Amino acid sequence: MKIKYNAPTTLTFAFVCAAVLILNQTILRGISQSWFAVGPRGSFSAANARCWITLFTHVIGHADWNHLISNFSLILLIGPILEANYGSRGLFLMIVLTALITGILNVLIFPSYLMGASGVVFMMILLASFTNFSEGEIPLTFILILILYIGREVFNSFRQDNISEFAHIVGGLCGSLFGFFGPSKKGRL
Repeated sequence: MKIKYNAPTTLTFAFVCAAVLILNQTILRGISQSWFAVGPRGSFSAANARCWITLFTHVIGHADWNHLISNFSLILLIGPILEANYGSRGLFLMIVLTALITGILNVLIFPSYLMGASGVVFMMILLASFTNFSEGEIPLTFILILILYIGREVFNSFRQDNISEFAHIVGGLCGSLFGFFGPSKKGRL
C-alpha cells in the first residue's frame, strides 16, 4: 500500500495554511495579519497591491492552531468528496470565489479584520448537500443544512465574539449558489 495525494486542491490548501501559521508563529511573526487577513471597512486602497492580494489570501491565515484545526477538520472531511465530484480546478475556483466575495463584503461593510477559512468551510458544507441530486430538484438535505448551519450563524451574529458569522453565512450562500447553478460533473467548472 502507498499513500496517495488524493485531493490535491484540498490537501494543498491545508498544507499552505499550516505553513503560513508555522511561519507566523516562528520566523515571520505578523505575516498573517499583514498578508493573510483582509482589512476592515474603509481600509481598502485600490493603489495598494496588498489590499488586492488579501481579498483572496485571508482564507489562508489563521489566528492559532485551534482556529486552523477547527476549519480543516471539516475541510479535510468534505473537500475530497467535493473534489471528486467537481474536480480539483472546480473546487479551487469555488474556494477563490468564496474568498473574494467574503473579502470584498468585509472591506465594504464590517469594522473588523477577517481571517480564516470558515467561509470556505460553510461553502463546502452547503455545497456537499448537492453532491447527489437531479436537476430541477431541491435536496431536503440542503434545506435542513441551511436551516441548521445558517440559522445558527444568524442567531449567533447577535452575540459579541471574535467570530465572523457573516463569513459563515456568505460562504454558505456561495456554496448554495454553486450547488444550484454549478456543474455537477467532475472537470466541467
